[in-house]
Amino acid sequence: MIPRIETINEKKLVGKRMTMSYFDYRIGKLWGSFMPRRKEITNTLTNDLISLVVYASNHFIDFKPTNKFERWATVEVENFNKVPDEMETYNLSSGLYAVFNYKGMSSGAPAFFHYIYSEWVPNSDYALDDRAHFEVLGEKYKNNDPSSEEEIWIPIKAK
Repeated sequence: MIPRIETINEKKLVGKRMTMSYFDYRIGKLWGSFMPRRKEITNTLTNDLISLVVYASNHFIDFKPTNKFERWATVEVENFNKVPDEMETYNLSSGLYAVFNYKGMSSGAPAFFHYIYSEWVPNSDYALDDRAHFEVLGEKYKNNDPSSEEEIWIPIKAK
């Protein structure tokens, strides 16, 4: 599992967010509220969905399953001129990312993330950066299907 290292420019995102923890993980509820209204966002740049997470700066230093974080269900947009009611905007800042390709069921994702944070990051030339983490759910993404594929973007900086 060798990631590609990529620098991104700022992205403008529109969607919905919820505060949750891994102990009280309500991602299904979040996406269930977003997907029926997704087509109301008319100035999208791609068909990709972006599942974004904003962690507190000490989230991984003092990790507990009850630590709260913001989870977003979003799409990338050209601008913030047309934001549907009850949706919010997020400016994803530019920066360096390690991009991992994940294939499989969502049930295998916790072990994959564990590898990234407990093995890859500590043994790499990088440290986690305090920016948003996200997954790109593109055309090969199929919810809870063994053939599903997505990209996992982890914010990094040189050690």
